[in-house]
Amino acid sequence: MEIWDLRVFVAVVEDGGLSAAARRLHISQPSLSQTIQALEKHLDVQLLTRSSTGVAPTAAGMTLLGEARAVIARYDQALAAMAKHSPRAGRSLRVGIPLELPPQPLSHGLASLAAAFPLTVVEVRHMSTARQIEALRAGELDLGLVRERPTGERLDVSTVIEEPLGVLLAVEQAEALEIVDGGVRLDRLSGLQWLGFPRDGSPAWYDEVTAVLRSHGVQPGPPASYTQDLLPELKLAAVSAGGKFALAPAGRFAPLPESVCWLALAGRPLVRRTWVVWPAESRRRDLAHLVAALEDMARNGTNQCGRGSPLEDSP
Repeated sequence: MEIWDLRVFVAVVEDGGLSAAARRLHISQPSLSQTIQALEKHLDVQLLTRSSTGVAPTAAGMTLLGEARAVIARYDQALAAMAKHSPRAGRSLRVGIPLELPPQPLSHGLASLAAAFPLTVVEVRHMSTARQIEALRAGELDLGLVRERPTGERLDVSTVIEEPLGVLLAVEQAEALEIVDGGVRLDRLSGLQWLGFPRDGSPAWYDEVTAVLRSHGVQPGPPASYTQDLLPELKLAAVSAGGKFALAPAGRFAPLPESVCWLALAGRPLVRRTWVVWPAESRRRDLAHLVAALEDMARNGTNQCGRGSPLEDSP
C-alpha cells in the first residue's frame, strides 16, 4: 500500500465520487477505480458503497479515512522537515499569466504541482502576452500562459484553454436582436463600438479579432479608445449605457448586473485560445508536471443574461 493509494482514497471520499476525484488528481477514472479496487483487495474489506448519487465510505472506509489522513499528514510533515536540507529547497518556478484568466485551470494545476513537488515555490507574475514571450526568451520566466502562439524553435507550446467568445450588450439592445443558430450574428453589432484592448499587448490576437470584426461589417474603432486595464465594473457600466459592446466567454466571476446581457455569437466566429509556453531546453520535472496538469483542463460556455461573466477579452 503506497502513499499515493491513500491520497486517492481520501480524494474519492472527500469529493463523493470517482469522476470528481479523478479530475482533482489529474488521472483517468479507470486508473482511479483500479487503485480503489486494489486497495480493497489488499485490505480484504469493502471501503466504499456505490450508488447513482456517488460513493460513501463504509464503516471500514471511515476507519481507513482517519488513518490515511494521519499517515498523509505525517508523510508531508517529514518531507517538509527534510526540505531544509535539500540544495533545491525554495527553488522557484516563475509563471506568467495575462491580466484576465479563467481561475480554474491555473488553480487546479498549482494544487497538483504542490502535491507532487512540495519544494517548488511558484512566483506568479501578471504580464501581457507580448511581455511574457519576451521574458521567456530572455530567461526571466519559466512558463507563460499567453493569448497567441509564439514562433521559433526555442519555445515549446501547447493549447490549454479554448473559449468561444460571446458579446456583452445593454439589455435593451440585446432584446432587439434576432437569435439564430443559438446566438446573435456578429454583423448585427454594426454601429456599436467595441470595447477592445491595445494591440501592443497581444498583436496577433488583436489582429485576429479586428479582422473578424471588419469581415462582418463591424468597425473596431480608434485604438486610442481601447482600455486594457479598465476595471470590469467600469466596462460593464460603459456597456450598460448603450452604444458599446464587449467580447467575453460565458460563465465567469461575479453575476452581471440586470442592465447587461450576455449572448453567444452565432457560428462561433471568435474563439480565444490560451497557450502554455515554456523553454524547449527545460528538463525540469516540476514544470513538466504543471504543463501536464494544465493540459487536462477544459472549458465550456452558455448563454446568460443579467448573470454570469464580466469581461474576458483582454490580451
